[in-house]
Amino acid sequence: MEKENYEILWEQTFLPELEKTVSSIAFESYIKQLTPVDIKGDKIILSTKSKLFADTVSDKIIGGKIREALLKCNTYITDFSVVVAEGREDYLRQMGEDDRDRMETQGSPVNPKFTFESFVVGSSNEFIYAAARAVAENPGEAYNPLFIHGGTGLGKTHILMAIANYLKIHAPRLNVLYATCEHFTNQMVESLSKGRLTPADFRRKYRNVDVLLIDDVQFLAKKQSTQTEFFNTFNELVAQNKQIVLASDRPPCEIELLEERLRTRFEGGLLADVQKPDLETRIAIVKRKAEEQKSVVDIKVLAYIAEMSDGDIRTLIGKLTKVVFASKLHEKPITIDLVNDALKESAGEKQEELQADDIINCVCNFYKVSKQELLSKKKTKEIALARQVGMYLVIDMMSLPQLTVGKIFGRDHATVIYARDKIIEQMETDTKLSVEINDIKKMLLKQ
Repeated sequence: MEKENYEILWEQTFLPELEKTVSSIAFESYIKQLTPVDIKGDKIILSTKSKLFADTVSDKIIGGKIREALLKCNTYITDFSVVVAEGREDYLRQMGEDDRDRMETQGSPVNPKFTFESFVVGSSNEFIYAAARAVAENPGEAYNPLFIHGGTGLGKTHILMAIANYLKIHAPRLNVLYATCEHFTNQMVESLSKGRLTPADFRRKYRNVDVLLIDDVQFLAKKQSTQTEFFNTFNELVAQNKQIVLASDRPPCEIELLEERLRTRFEGGLLADVQKPDLETRIAIVKRKAEEQKSVVDIKVLAYIAEMSDGDIRTLIGKLTKVVFASKLHEKPITIDLVNDALKESAGEKQEELQADDIINCVCNFYKVSKQELLSKKKTKEIALARQVGMYLVIDMMSLPQLTVGKIFGRDHATVIYARDKIIEQMETDTKLSVEINDIKKMLLKQ
């Protein structure tokens, strides 16, 4: 399992410094017993199973030594807190969804698995890969702005998050903010409606960053007030030589009713067009994804799966996921015949809404909640789990974009990403949940 950023910082940066700062007894007895579970602002969150232990670590002597070590590391983390929890999942459960929303006010979640190393480079995307690496290695100096555009499912979000993940490790002192255009717009509206975020807070948040990464910029279309605010934010950051990276499903000249002053600024940097991957690259992608799912697949079968896609990477991975699941379900090796059997219904697929309804209804029946409850704002433990499982399954089994899934469930893009990642992470340690999700998939496949 790939480590999260807070785990990497704790293990590779903070622990070595702490070992030099505190006594060997304190290090072995206390520091090594702590587990990192999160980062909130400039504070790393550590967990322990005992309140007495937490109080001891937080006292003036040991706590002071920890803060001293954190400062010596010269990262953006300067403080810590200790929570009583069994680990990451227990910590998140204790927080609840309301607290999670407050955690994410910094921006949209960044998937730690989307790195430059996990991005498959081919002739169709080597230019954008090189440009993104140049920006990550020298923010504000290479191309500003870098405007990435291309069709759905070609890896634009992966590249933006790769830049964010690279900078969190290699330039932790920089303030990096990734957000979808929808998230930017929602927070702007909230600030104007006297919500918990004031207009001053909103501007401070987006204009006091070193690197701003905005996804799905095409959603600026027709939003006059949002375009004005984004224009002012853009100008402020460029004037300070801060890096801006934007992603859109179309070039600036094709974004409907985009103000000319924004269009010229978007086109004033480097425009990078992501093309559909050729067959060789598609084979490399399915090979990498099969390895990630710990599945051995013959290269001829991988090529056969790759040939079934017109270049949409998301759809391609979705097909592979269905094939891998069918292989595990029937305990058969992955052959061309199995591929055809697993995907035989693809030619006659039902519309997205109806497929989503099938999944939602099945999840509701399994967890004994009503569809109305699942799609409501209720946040009880049972309903929240069913809702997150539903979002995960719609993405996993239908290969739909997160924005589409968000509309189906009445949630924003960030909430969908959080639900998907939480279920994926939880299944790795929670056998009961893995069995439940496999049972639901079996029911759906037999319908």
